[in-house]
Amino acid sequence: MTERWALATAEGGGALLAPLRRDGTPDGPVRAEPDLVEAVRSRPEVARWVWRSTAEVYPRLLAAGVRVERCYDIECAESLLLGHEGRLGEPRSAAAALARLDNTAVPPDPPARPAEPGAQSSLFDPPSGTGVPLDGLLRVYADQLRRHDAAEHPDRMRLLTGSESAALLVAAELHRAGLPWRADVHRQVLHGLLGERYAGGGEPRRLAELADEVSAAFGRRVRPDLPADVVKAFARAGIAVKSTRRWELEEVDHPAVEPLIAYKKLYRIWTAHGWSWLQDWVRDGRFRPEYQPGGTVSGRWTTNGGGALQIPRVIRQAVVADDGWRLVVADADQMEPRVLAAISRDPGLMEVAGHDGDLYTSLSAKAFHGDREHAKLALLGAVYGQTSGDGLKNLAALRRRFPLAVSYVDDAARAGEEGRLVRTWLGRTSPPVALAGQDEEAGLPQEGSEAAADGGTTRARGRFTRNFVVQGSAADWALLLLAALRRTLHEQALRAELVFFQHDEVIVHCPAEEADAVTEAIRAAGELAGRITFGPTPVRFPFTTAVVERYSDAK
Repeated sequence: MTERWALATAEGGGALLAPLRRDGTPDGPVRAEPDLVEAVRSRPEVARWVWRSTAEVYPRLLAAGVRVERCYDIECAESLLLGHEGRLGEPRSAAAALARLDNTAVPPDPPARPAEPGAQSSLFDPPSGTGVPLDGLLRVYADQLRRHDAAEHPDRMRLLTGSESAALLVAAELHRAGLPWRADVHRQVLHGLLGERYAGGGEPRRLAELADEVSAAFGRRVRPDLPADVVKAFARAGIAVKSTRRWELEEVDHPAVEPLIAYKKLYRIWTAHGWSWLQDWVRDGRFRPEYQPGGTVSGRWTTNGGGALQIPRVIRQAVVADDGWRLVVADADQMEPRVLAAISRDPGLMEVAGHDGDLYTSLSAKAFHGDREHAKLALLGAVYGQTSGDGLKNLAALRRRFPLAVSYVDDAARAGEEGRLVRTWLGRTSPPVALAGQDEEAGLPQEGSEAAADGGTTRARGRFTRNFVVQGSAADWALLLLAALRRTLHEQALRAELVFFQHDEVIVHCPAEEADAVTEAIRAAGELAGRITFGPTPVRFPFTTAVVERYSDAK
């Protein structure tokens, strides 16, 4: 197969193409093709396409039935490289990268477009700022190859860029396939939970009833959908609460608490996955969210609208396989502790993680006298920074038995507290302190807040970087998992389709007779991803897999 070709979109749906040498320079003349789709379709021998943006090109190819095996996304690579160089937050577009090479004014990145519910996808509309000629793209690409060579671990960094580029292909394919969704079942669930809808779009019957119960408990009209109103109502009753979060409300002894908690749960379903959501997001029996690989600083995916990664358990009843088909739902078992074993190279923890059984049970036998709960709290405390109270005692026991694992996350926490950057195993880099404070995932106190003034920012930054090296490395592994599973399903000529992914869970929709093959493909992909991501270790990455007709039956 030809190693790689560069492709740039041209006016009128055409394309400019050039074969490439390994150093990124052209290996032949530039060719103009009148039809981008046919330009790719007619070159099945190309092993990897190099283009500006997968979101610009691939949905058009998928719509025409053209699948691409591999790609290199220049703007994805630019974002990863800027982060690795400590420059995360600088414009990541190809136009910006070219401007930096030319020492000219760097254009800002265009603003992200909100998803349009019910529309095909904003992925199908070429984004603004695409006017970078092919020769400019090639210059940027060649420079990126040199920057990969200069990375702390060049091979790992190249693997990260390649796997995140593959994830962008998967994201487009997930959108096109869609998650099977029964609108009639969804409506039945909503009616059972919320009752009848009233004319004019007001709250459904059950929410109205609960709102009345809340008001009656307070002895005055209270809007349970307004947290400030609820906090004031409790204050008038002589009870100080800082928020209406469930864990805080459950500590309060007041007759309004029970209906208020019930209201909040149903209100979220009504607003996030109610009748309006169903009308906006489900078309022709499919829910098609816009997945965004690397949407968080640690590399975890997000979605552009639709709430695909927060589908309530009760609403999952509406996710139903087609007739004669099944959903293969696979959850990675205790993924982050296994990842910690792999990246720390702690011999004892790798031994514990070298089996498919319950990791915490094995851990408890090694260091916690058979107490599984203490073993779990200790290991998760090490990852998430629970270093007080019982967490501190459990962490001390963990440190004695698994010193390299605890030192690994301790060193990451110390680096964060000192304002230094940390990296995932493949090289994704934590944001600078200023940018981390703008990201919800970082969980840092807001500048000027009481917590920040009391040193909370430093401690929170340490907790963030402690978790970043583990959670981000788990996201690295997940990228390779998806790439391996995608390839296997295609190579085995299965009709199965990847239809859902979040963090450590995948769903494949397949004919019933393919379910066993898909289950084995997921298992094999997880093990292969472990070897490719982390190199040779004894750590296993098993899955709990369920073959079901309905998503809600998987757990």
